[in-house]
Amino acid sequence: MTTELQADVVAPAGTWNLDPVHSRVDFEVSYLAGRFKGEFHEIGAELTVNTDRASLDGTAKVASVDVKDENLSAHLQSPDFFDAERHPELRFAALDIRLDGGGDGKVSADGELTIKGVTMPVAVTGTVTALIADPYGNDRIGLNLTTKIDRTDFGVDWNNPLPSGEPSLANDVTIVAELQFVKPGGEPGE
Repeated sequence: MTTELQADVVAPAGTWNLDPVHSRVDFEVSYLAGRFKGEFHEIGAELTVNTDRASLDGTAKVASVDVKDENLSAHLQSPDFFDAERHPELRFAALDIRLDGGGDGKVSADGELTIKGVTMPVAVTGTVTALIADPYGNDRIGLNLTTKIDRTDFGVDWNNPLPSGEPSLANDVTIVAELQFVKPGGEPGE
């Protein structure tokens, strides 16, 4: 039977494993006259919940970055950007994901993000879905998180100046994680 969510925690206690098929980590940044978007296909995460707090540890494989063009994906893996050879993973860790109150599922957390070997504090905000029992005997929640970073803080400095002298690529990057977590326990068909 599905456990009811306590009012002050994001999920019932236990270890929640990422469902990578139904999860994604994307980024977007202003480039030229629009938004440039990409996704990391190989991601991993674990949500650990005890009676008074929830922590999240996650990774993304740099080699799995996809931006709809092989040449651009390769450039993102180069030292100009993520430097996949020397830094094959991006990492995120938050020790205390908090419900913001109000019963609307809004969450926030202070965490640490590591890109290109540089670890910086970041604040994330988002939502957690109501707990459901899936058809396969698992409890399931969705955790959607967003943050904005300055890529140059992480040593990602590449740019190509426009004829006006302004940069073609903005420094502010939005990262969006849409994560589904599962834990054995739900009644099939509930």
